[in-house]
Amino acid sequence: MILLFTAAWLAGCSSPAQMEGMVFTPDASAVGSYDDVLQKQMQVKSVEGGEDTNPIWTSEISNEAFQAALEQSLANAGLLGTDGRFKLSVTLTQVDQPLFGFDMTVTSKIRYALKDTLSDKIILDEVIVAPFTATVSDAFAGIKRVRIANEGSARKNIELLPQKLEELNIGNEQVSMAF
Repeated sequence: MILLFTAAWLAGCSSPAQMEGMVFTPDASAVGSYDDVLQKQMQVKSVEGGEDTNPIWTSEISNEAFQAALEQSLANAGLLGTDGRFKLSVTLTQVDQPLFGFDMTVTSKIRYALKDTLSDKIILDEVIVAPFTATVSDAFAGIKRVRIANEGSARKNIELLPQKLEELNIGNEQVSMAF
């Protein structure tokens, strides 16, 4: 226990995943490529399943930081609205992290449920799995590599959500997935 505490003290304390590191910014050609009905019509209703970071253990992704990153990413894509028709509920179901290693791969599994408030139907219910690897060239300290991998995995996960949204065909009271 003393050895573990000393190693943590020498390496520094864990810091939580930062919102800025999780934000996805699509390229200009992707903005506006979604169904017109979705444009500025999405709101993040809730984010659950995140954890607060214990400074003497390992970096985690908090609900608040993930929600802020998701909202900024949706705004960057032209999808976030102030009183949107579509409400997004998010659950961080699993975040797999290594305890040690040179290359730190974190895999996030996040469930997104999008509800159309006009029809009161869930139009998207997907679990997106996204791995991201941080290497020694990203950060020498293992604690920092885990944080970078957390942020990268969350960012990649958020990046995959708009791809799922592009598949939606939302018409006059009719919703389907494009194939």
